[in-house]
Amino acid sequence: MWKAFAQFLCLIISLALGAECRADGVADFYNGKTIMLSVGYSAGGGYDALARMLAHYMPRYIPGHPNIVVVNEPGAGTLTLANRLYNVAPRDGTQFGIIARGMATEPLIGTSHVMFDPGKFTWLGSAANEVSLCVTYGGAAVKTWQDALKTPFTVGGTGSGSDPDVFANVLRNLFGVKDRLVTGYPGTPEISLALERGELDGRCGWSWASIKWEKSDWVAEKKLNVLVQMALTKAPDLPDAPLITDVAQNEEQRQILKLVFSRQVTGRPFVAPPGLPADRKQALRAAFDQTMQDADFRGEAQKNGLEINPVSGTDIDALIAELYRLPPDVVAKAREAAGTSR
Repeated sequence: MWKAFAQFLCLIISLALGAECRADGVADFYNGKTIMLSVGYSAGGGYDALARMLAHYMPRYIPGHPNIVVVNEPGAGTLTLANRLYNVAPRDGTQFGIIARGMATEPLIGTSHVMFDPGKFTWLGSAANEVSLCVTYGGAAVKTWQDALKTPFTVGGTGSGSDPDVFANVLRNLFGVKDRLVTGYPGTPEISLALERGELDGRCGWSWASIKWEKSDWVAEKKLNVLVQMALTKAPDLPDAPLITDVAQNEEQRQILKLVFSRQVTGRPFVAPPGLPADRKQALRAAFDQTMQDADFRGEAQKNGLEINPVSGTDIDALIAELYRLPPDVVAKAREAAGTSR
């Protein structure tokens, strides 16, 4: 009887004052718990650094203030993690992860064994709407866009659906760029080491924000040659490097590029399993949004050279819905450009 009365009283209070009872329920659930935040890449890259920062500040804004621990789960360009979060991870709000921005469109233009529906994931938000680059290292023979159209060069990748793989394929198949993809690297640190060793000439699909943070010495010493910016808008501090949409030769190419590079809008996507209880989903999304505006978080991000230009989980939901309404012929041509035709 008392339990029923308490539930009735909570309902009356919530109708009068908002979601306070639900918030208390979320706080009761998270109090004393630990949330696991998984990174789909190896340690040391920009995704990993951002996840560890988020784990430090986000508990401030989650009711009940749980701890967040970070674990690295590299594999298949974060596909392994995406599949696990969707199919295996508990759907109670105690696990979420950061995956490659391309995972949202992998069912449309990818080749990997996808076991998830992007529209059903619980997208918490993205830390950045980013610009990626196609670059070569040091004394590589290819130093400009025009060089890339004429001279063969090797680029590193991390797996199907990841930016380095898809972007290299698009450049080769849509524009005739002479890149040769060498894929299967666990993450950014391994590709960077291969560049230094001369095993690779470059990488296509490397976040400019991550480059500035991870390889500030390379930037200062002008060791990277920017061939093209791979996004829908230019980076303000790279005004002279060409933008991929500017080199498009017709409207059809521009439509294909819009589909492929829409992933830049979700530059650093954090995602939880589908089917979370509505109050915990709302609490995690709100906590993510608040963390993105936290002065201490933003100050540390700036200090570390990490770009914070957030996109909400709601906006990601809307973008995914829009992409999955595209005409089949546009999707088919994008798949062909990405080298993923079925």
